Amino acid sequence: MIITRVFLAPREQQVLEGLAAGDTLAAVAQDLKIREGTAASYLRQAKSKLHGVSETPVAIAVGYATRAIPHPPLLDPETLYLPREQRALVPLIARGMGPAEMATELDLPVTDIRSDGRELLTNLGARNRTHLITRAWQFQILTADQVATWLR
Repeated sequence: MIITRVFLAPREQQVLEGLAAGDTLAAVAQDLKIREGTAASYLRQAKSKLHGVSETPVAIAVGYATRAIPHPPLLDPETLYLPREQRALVPLIARGMGPAEMATELDLPVTDIRSDGRELLTNLGARNRTHLITRAWQFQILTADQVATWLR
């Protein structure tokens, strides 16, 4: 399935790329030599253009799927072992679900979801949930086709 390409203003794209790399909004603002509030404004504008998403990890997933931000270099998925429980969390995180929502969706205790989520971050070498989306994209655990199914 093809998703329509989204075009962002240069600063909107730069803010998203910085967040996708695992940086905080404050660090992204500092790197771009702008105020954090200005960076937050660019992020809000980008989210609005990216199908009106509200969560930053979702914006990164949609940004990759719509080619609004450049795809990160792919990594060999054969070099990564992820238990089924952790792999199942990736699309839910990409959709912006919190632990309680994921627990309901997967019919598991919230404590298990939180534990699996922490281990998933570690196994992917991700700094935070937003960076997790980039790492999942790199290992081809998350794809444009998956994002397209829940964007419809």
